[in-house]
Amino acid sequence: MQKAFVTGIFIAVACSLLGTFLVLRRLSLIGDGLAHISFGGVAFGLLFNVVPFFGALFFAIIGAYGIQKLRKHALLFGDTAIGLVSSVSLGLGVFIASVARGFNVDILSYLFGSILSIKFSELLGSIVLAVLVILFILIYYRDLFYLSFDEESARVSGVRVDFLSSLLILLTAFTVVSSMSVVGLMLASSMLILPPASALQFKQSFRNTLLISVSVGILSVISGLLIAYYFDFAASGTIVLVNALIFGLCYLIKRK
Repeated sequence: MQKAFVTGIFIAVACSLLGTFLVLRRLSLIGDGLAHISFGGVAFGLLFNVVPFFGALFFAIIGAYGIQKLRKHALLFGDTAIGLVSSVSLGLGVFIASVARGFNVDILSYLFGSILSIKFSELLGSIVLAVLVILFILIYYRDLFYLSFDEESARVSGVRVDFLSSLLILLTAFTVVSSMSVVGLMLASSMLILPPASALQFKQSFRNTLLISVSVGILSVISGLLIAYYFDFAASGTIVLVNALIFGLCYLIKRK
C-alpha cells in the first residue's frame, strides 16, 4: 500500500500536468489512443519474452511519432491520426494474442491495473517521470502557454511548435505506459482528462488551473486507494470513479 500511494501520487502529478495542455490543445484523446497502441506492445512483449513494460513503451513511442507525422504530412486532424494509429496497433495486439493462443500471465492486469503489486523499480520510475514533466513545464512554461491557446501565432512568433509538440506527446507516451500499473492501459486516459476537466470548471488563471488539476489528481488517487482498501474494491476503477465524482462536484459548484 505504501508503494501504491507513492507511485499513484507521482503518476497523478504527471498525468494532471500533461493532461491540462492536452485538453487545451484538443488532444485529450491521445491518452486513450496511446493506451490502445501500448496494448500491441504488451502483447508483442509477452509473445517474444520481452518485459511488457518495455514492449508497451516502444510501441507507445513509435505510435506517438506516427501520430505527429500523420498530423503534419497526411493533413489529418489530431483525432483522426490518433484513431488510425491506435486502431492498427490494437488490431495487432489482438492478432498476436490469437496467434499465441493466450498467454500464461494475466493480461487483464496490464489493461486494468494492478497497483497493489507495484515493484520498487516502478515506484522509482514514477518519481523520475514526475520530475521530468515538472522540469519540462518549468523550462518551457511560456512557450507551452502560448502554444496551448494559439498554435499558429506561436509558430509565427518563433516558438518551436513541432519540437514542443513532439516532446509533449513523447512524455505523454511515457506517462500512459507508467500509468499501466496504477489504473491500467484502458483507464489511463481518465487520469489525463478528468483532473484538468475538473480544474477548468473554476475558470482560474493558467497557473492556478495547473495547481488545481494536480490537487484533484492526487486527491482522487489517495481517496480511491483508501476506499478500495477498506471496502475491497478494484483500486483502478475506484480511482477513476472518484475522479469522475470530483468532476461532477466541480461542475455543480460552477453552476451554483
